[in-house]
Amino acid sequence: MEETQFLAEKEEPPSTSYSPKTSLEVTINNHLSHNQSNISTLSHKLDTQLTQKSKNKNNETTLSVVSKLLFPISKKSQAFRKKYYPTITNEQWNDWHWQVSNRIRTIEKLERIVKLSDSEKEGILAHQGPLPFAITPYYASLLDGIDANQPIRKTVIMTKDEELLSPGEAEDPLNEEGDSPVKGLVHRYPDRVLFLATGFCSVYCRYCTRSRMVGNVGGEYKHDMKQWENAIEYIKAHSEVRDVLISGGDPLTLADDKIEWLLSRLRKIPHVEFIRMGTKVPVVLPQRITPALTKILKKYHPLWMSVHFTHPDELTPEVQEACSRLADAGIPLGSQTVLLKGVNDFVDVLKPLYQGLLKIRVKPYYLYQCDPVQGTAHFRTPISKGLEMIQGLRGHTSGYAVPQYIVDAPGGGGKIPLLPEYYQGREGNYVLLKNYEGEIFKYYDEVQEDSKVLDKQ
Repeated sequence: MEETQFLAEKEEPPSTSYSPKTSLEVTINNHLSHNQSNISTLSHKLDTQLTQKSKNKNNETTLSVVSKLLFPISKKSQAFRKKYYPTITNEQWNDWHWQVSNRIRTIEKLERIVKLSDSEKEGILAHQGPLPFAITPYYASLLDGIDANQPIRKTVIMTKDEELLSPGEAEDPLNEEGDSPVKGLVHRYPDRVLFLATGFCSVYCRYCTRSRMVGNVGGEYKHDMKQWENAIEYIKAHSEVRDVLISGGDPLTLADDKIEWLLSRLRKIPHVEFIRMGTKVPVVLPQRITPALTKILKKYHPLWMSVHFTHPDELTPEVQEACSRLADAGIPLGSQTVLLKGVNDFVDVLKPLYQGLLKIRVKPYYLYQCDPVQGTAHFRTPISKGLEMIQGLRGHTSGYAVPQYIVDAPGGGGKIPLLPEYYQGREGNYVLLKNYEGEIFKYYDEVQEDSKVLDKQ
């Protein structure tokens, strides 16, 4: 079944096996009953004390279980859990296996927590094929139960608009299949490859670029170890590949031993200098970022991570804890956000999102134009809207909070950055530049051959 890859996890024992054994655990439990503000400090303290001892199986178990107790649960999630999952303990709620096993995947379960609009109900009942809906209980706690126009609700509950095919849309608009020399590997750019490790996600975004390959009827699109080995052999044989991006699906939904197997094999390839992982897990399944996982990831530096954020409503205490654990493990974090009509296509939405990300040590990296995947026209904005977003950010907030606006060219043309028209031409030996307030400034720049070419462009 689809959950077997999760239940095979060795380092996260069943929550029912826990009972307090150490004075430190008792102290933490007492502290948590009054205050959750120092969770990261307590978690680090526990990890340090257990590290100083021999790390036997019992100590690893203690670390794993107490980590679940230490993980914060926001007031909103607590209220949601008590209303819809009253028999579930904090420890179970913070167990990522429980979250995955109890994803909301049927209209009956969904209607328990939200009042579906006619469009949502029609879309769900009409849907066939890949990209079903699936929502972790944690992420469901962030949804508005009444308002179908709530931004993040629109990104995870399908509507009848998905049944429409618009001009320019395609099943594989970026031609990833055409740039795939072996199954599960995309080699588009000269020095880097995209390694599709799995087709499973804990939550399915309705605008997914790879909607063709996730959640297929009969089981999620899986990659067996033989396929991984073939992809690794291809990378070994191509010494020009120095950068590997592991994506999917979501690679952090894999069991710890599979993640370590893949990272260790890639790290053994001499010409692979740089490993990246693309994920939304810290946002929709933050409980997955366990001490055991961060311990594994930390072993394979340099390792970078791109995290998919959509809206400031996602910046919860749980997400802050997950990102803190990753950043504390030395993993540089960047955000990738898809520009979505009616969701985040307002400067007043993107600015607090990006400023909030900086506060949790995530650098805004890309703002993507929504790819022309079939059935996603209702999410796409005009290109002018993306340029408007950058213009509304540049100069009005820290430069660290301004991402690159990117269009991934259809047909496999690759990522193309776009900027508003700051360069306004020349007057003799002066370049005319427009600042963030729309004022024009002259910059002395003696005419050279290259500036003549630029001016003609």
